[in-house]
Amino acid sequence: MGHLDHAAYGRLTPALSHAMASVGAALGLRCTVRALAATGAARRNRLLTAASAIGTGIWTMHFVAMLGFHVTGTEIRHDVPLMTLLGLVVAVVVVGAGVLAVGYGQGRGSALAVGGLTTGLGVAGVHYLGMAALRLHGSVSHDAAAVALSVAVAAATAPLWAALHTRTPPAVATASLAMGAAVSSMHNTGMAAVAVRVVPSDRALPGATAMRFVFPLAVGLGSYLFLTAAFVALSPTAAGPAGAPSAPAATPAAAAR
Repeated sequence: MGHLDHAAYGRLTPALSHAMASVGAALGLRCTVRALAATGAARRNRLLTAASAIGTGIWTMHFVAMLGFHVTGTEIRHDVPLMTLLGLVVAVVVVGAGVLAVGYGQGRGSALAVGGLTTGLGVAGVHYLGMAALRLHGSVSHDAAAVALSVAVAAATAPLWAALHTRTPPAVATASLAMGAAVSSMHNTGMAAVAVRVVPSDRALPGATAMRFVFPLAVGLGSYLFLTAAFVALSPTAAGPAGAPSAPAATPAAAAR
């Protein structure tokens, strides 16, 4: 049994991972709120932007948190395609299904259920794909009870409920922090289920170290979040009192501006 350290850099990686999840959620939920007051192409585009922002935040949360994961007696490598490409696609696509359910659902109760379920499954999918991408000298196992707890998706419904019922920036910010906490808690619960059996070996491990992704991640994610933030800031807001829908746009092209 190898000694696991889930926070080798202290509170830095847990704090950064929660911040990344919250930032992605803030941008995504803000886009969702504006999408609910729009129609046609404008609604679709804002919902797709919301899905990409939330999905990217979830994926980045896992990646940053895993920077602090160390096991005594073995190096750790990551399968790059499995950890990066597939994990990011799963995050955006599955979360996108939840966001579209919220944006186009006819019944608020059913939209909440479908949106919360799919969002929770997206979080769990990214986490366990990331764990499957681990390469080390030995084997990784999971406690079944802790895994079952980690994939419980009820907590993911709270931010989506807020997106359905709130329009003010403070309320969306609160929902964003709630989603960040829910996503981080799911990751931490899943990591508590992990046990590693180390088998010493001189064999070179395939894959890449987590630190090799730090610079590309910082540049790529920072650019994406900047562009998304600019899109949200420059897009028109709903007219009228908080909670009231905006006046319909004259044409889909005008709504998209």
